[in-house]
Amino acid sequence: MNSLPGTWIDVFCATLRRGSRDLGMSLTDGQVDQMACHAAELEKWNRHINLTAIKGPQDIARKHFLDALAVDPYIRSRSGQFLDMGTGGGFPGLPVKLLNPDIRMVLMDASRKKIHFLKHVIRMLGIDGIEAIHGRVEDLHNDGVSAGRFHGILARGLADLARLAEMAAPLLAPAGILYALKSPDAGKEITDGLEHSFFITWEDYELPEGNEKRSLVRLSLK
Repeated sequence: MNSLPGTWIDVFCATLRRGSRDLGMSLTDGQVDQMACHAAELEKWNRHINLTAIKGPQDIARKHFLDALAVDPYIRSRSGQFLDMGTGGGFPGLPVKLLNPDIRMVLMDASRKKIHFLKHVIRMLGIDGIEAIHGRVEDLHNDGVSAGRFHGILARGLADLARLAEMAAPLLAPAGILYALKSPDAGKEITDGLEHSFFITWEDYELPEGNEKRSLVRLSLK
């Protein structure tokens, strides 16, 4: 695979830095470099295998990385084991791990080619405390080790809230939290059943350098 031109990386890094400042964050040079490496590999691999419909340095920075970074203020004080369900190209789990090196992150996806890509990126970045595994979340329910294992579970664009809660609940540790990155109308997905079983909070936010609105819904078991 050919290397991307320097201008591609420059545009990505500039967009990431501006957007992170708009989110009230200050990324280190090392974090920007790691995310640029992830982004460049995503763009290059996407020419040959379908990893994401989002292309180009600005959109990848905004719609993948900055969207993931918006979750960080709600994770920063936490520790332990995290799971990113249906991680795709590594979002939001990989950027979250880069910002929180002390947590342990499992990236899970049913697409073998996406997991192959993520294993490659993890090797390139040389980071510990993260693994990419192929399979479905339901496979973890009865594997003998994952019940009640995760202090945080992340999901973006995977399913509606009721389905996400069904998948996540058996895997959440006591006081564990499901973080669902959703569209602005996520409130419509909150059912009486969910309110009966979970404490639910949500925050609305806007992606920097655009008017796309998002919601982060947090569910913790009662």
